Amino acid sequence: MKKRLLAIALIFSLMVAGASAAAVVSSRSEVNEDVNELRVVELNEIDKLYASGRKEEAAKRSAELADELRDSSIQRRNEGAALLLGGLSVGFIAAALLYIWYSILRPFDKMTGFAQEIAKGNFDIPLDYERSNYFGSFTWAFDSMRKEVSKARSCEREAIENNKTVIATLSHDIKTPIASIRAYCEGLEAKLDSSPERRARYLSVIMRKCDEVSKLTDDLFLHSLSDLDKLKLSPEPFELGAFIDETVSELAAERSDLNYKKPAESIFVYADRSRTRQLCENLINNARKYAKTDIAVSLERREDAAVLTFRDSGSGIPDADLPFIFDKFYRGHNCGSEQGSGLGLYIVKYISEQQGGGVRLRNLPEGGLEAEIEIPLSKPA
Repeated sequence: MKKRLLAIALIFSLMVAGASAAAVVSSRSEVNEDVNELRVVELNEIDKLYASGRKEEAAKRSAELADELRDSSIQRRNEGAALLLGGLSVGFIAAALLYIWYSILRPFDKMTGFAQEIAKGNFDIPLDYERSNYFGSFTWAFDSMRKEVSKARSCEREAIENNKTVIATLSHDIKTPIASIRAYCEGLEAKLDSSPERRARYLSVIMRKCDEVSKLTDDLFLHSLSDLDKLKLSPEPFELGAFIDETVSELAAERSDLNYKKPAESIFVYADRSRTRQLCENLINNARKYAKTDIAVSLERREDAAVLTFRDSGSGIPDADLPFIFDKFYRGHNCGSEQGSGLGLYIVKYISEQQGGGVRLRNLPEGGLEAEIEIPLSKPA
């Protein structure tokens, strides 16, 4: 690019210089062609006129010769002006070439080198920019792109580390109930279940621990999905009140901390049964883990959606955590020593939105947390 521009500037300079030189040579050739002989003849004639006493005619001829000499002087000045104009033109071309190099080519070469470094994966080299040149805004945008790509790579590395941490956490959580299952199975094998009550207790603990393992493996499966759109939903119309009653009853068999009042009217929704059950289990288990209070479950119809509400009387979620609480792997500052993967509320939000509804969390003024899930109503046939 620079060589081509330099060649063009050189060609234009030679053309201007050639045109100026041609004009001067042509002018001089026209003036010098027979001018010297004519002037000699004129002078001789003037002398003869003076000698013959024809002074007036000689003076007139002398004046005419003086005018011719003045015209010759003007012609020489025009030649000088042509040479000066040619020199100024060449200087202008050189100045324009220097300006183009400094304002356009130099910043462009700088950005080309920067782009090559970015292509090599070197995102730590800043691109200094000057807003005064033509590429100022573009250079600023290019450097901002570098920062965003560098930030994205940093987030990607952090996500990979988070993935490793979550997998390690889930693996550890799975080992704990498995160890309990093994211990109780060994107790059964050693015939420590000396009474029917103890045997029933052993079996109850084993089944409960199996359920915990099942839930943890579900979390591990969801975490291993690179894309949650692979999680298939099979929506169908069903009556939600009786379904929630059944789900809550099963969960209440473990602990008597659930309070659900079935609505008087039937509320039919269009959703996936198993995923709706998963929503309820995640929210109830979260409340049990962190709030450790009784949980009130209610259901009502609002406009074109059914609203399922879960309320506890715990400390709620810090306001600083609320904007991020649905993010993948995010855990609030009040989780303490409780083990978790940061997937529960993320899954709740994802499934709710995929079913055409949504989820909202808010801290209650009187204390506690309220979670509302919207589920679309079933359209009449």
